[in-house]
Amino acid sequence: MLNDIQKKILQEVADMTGIPDGAVNIRSDGQKEYRQNSEHITIESKTDKDGIDIRIAPFTKNENVHIPVVLTKSGFQDMVYNDFFVGEGADVRIVAGCGIHNCGDCDSQHDGIHTFYVGKNAKVTYIEKHYGEGEGRGKRILNPQTIVYLEEGASIVMETSQIAGVDDTKRYTKVVAEGADAEVQITEKLLTDGEQHAISEMDVILNGKLIDAHTPGEKARASSRARSRRAAPRSCSIRACRATARASAMSPATRSS
Repeated sequence: MLNDIQKKILQEVADMTGIPDGAVNIRSDGQKEYRQNSEHITIESKTDKDGIDIRIAPFTKNENVHIPVVLTKSGFQDMVYNDFFVGEGADVRIVAGCGIHNCGDCDSQHDGIHTFYVGKNAKVTYIEKHYGEGEGRGKRILNPQTIVYLEEGASIVMETSQIAGVDDTKRYTKVVAEGADAEVQITEKLLTDGEQHAISEMDVILNGKLIDAHTPGEKARASSRARSRRAAPRSCSIRACRATARASAMSPATRSS
């Protein structure tokens, strides 16, 4: 049974006002709070480390996955490894995110490492929101890592945001396009206030072969925007590289802050 604090955080980070359709995994203070599978999507706990494996069957269409995380215990330190295996031709929407409620004097921290293996011609929309609240002096710390491997014709659209209340964050995103015609779009928005710190780094690596300037190739678009209500240290860095230099014009990496 979810309490009012958990429900509020789930609404903030995953737009959940109840249990949505599709596959769902709610993690609260390091434990599985709720889980449901769908006909084409299964979620299983890892046996070698803390985390879950999400397996999406080939050609799954228009299904959703929700995997939010909630921390409510002051001083709780959490690290989780979540792996996504997206089958060929699938088209899915994945909603992640973490919210920390800290009313104590000790720092609370969640480090989430998400790795995506996106199959041939599959499409993923990935939405991630981070949020913090609570009147305690303890910090609310979130350090996400997102690693993506794209096969031929695969694509991912990533929309990541830090809404409010996060004292320290160090974000790292890496996308490797391993096949031709792969595509990635990343939009990141970070909100800080006062003495809050935000650091974000992105690496986009495009390995497919481009025949000439008119041949479809891998495409990458990345933008990071940092906004502060008051002065706060923040840093954003985007790097992009590809094995075939002639393709650079087809894969712009842009930065705005």
